Amino acid sequence: MNQAPQNISVEQMYRTSVIIWLALLVSQLLFFVLIYFTKPELFRFDFSKPLLGDGENSVFIIALAFVALTTVAMSFVLKSKFYNQAVNEQKPALIQSGLVVACALCESSALFGVVLAFAFDYQYFFLWIILGAIGVLLHFPKRDTFIAASYKRGN
Repeated sequence: MNQAPQNISVEQMYRTSVIIWLALLVSQLLFFVLIYFTKPELFRFDFSKPLLGDGENSVFIIALAFVALTTVAMSFVLKSKFYNQAVNEQKPALIQSGLVVACALCESSALFGVVLAFAFDYQYFFLWIILGAIGVLLHFPKRDTFIAASYKRGN
């Protein structure tokens, strides 16, 4: 079920993965555009304000920071598991699945930033979006992984 049809080449799967990766990276930038057009006042940065916001929201901000960092870290762990399984079982389609899962976890960090911007008018929302974008950038697909998952190694 997860195995790619035999008529799809490694190069085609790699190109598809790069396109998926690029789309997920662009979505990170679209969060900035969305916030800019709906809440432009958040882009008048006043760095004299505390990083944790006002006292009543600081616990929520710390919790979201912890969850965001955890999801980005988990994205690397899960991607590694998917990639290892793809190579061991010779199923290159698992690489794309791992890429999508990893990037979606990184995107959750950016979504936390969007929530902070809209729900709390939190000025430092961009830190969460940048964290998500960096995570997605680090998940750029590698052709070698597809090759390793496509050809059984002989003894």
